[in-house]
Amino acid sequence: MSKFLRIKCKCGNIQTIFGNASTLVKCLVCNTALTKAGGSRAEIINGKVIKVL
Repeated sequence: MSKFLRIKCKCGNIQTIFGNASTLVKCLVCNTALTKAGGSRAEIINGKVIKVL
């Protein structure tokens, strides 16, 4: 099931991403990579999941 995730970056920015993202997702403020493509699901490499929407 596809879901959206609210991720908090280490800089404090809160960003909503697609849980099945197939590309690299970067923070809009500090430009660090939040997720990388992990097959069918996005792997969170920097940041913390705040809420599943």
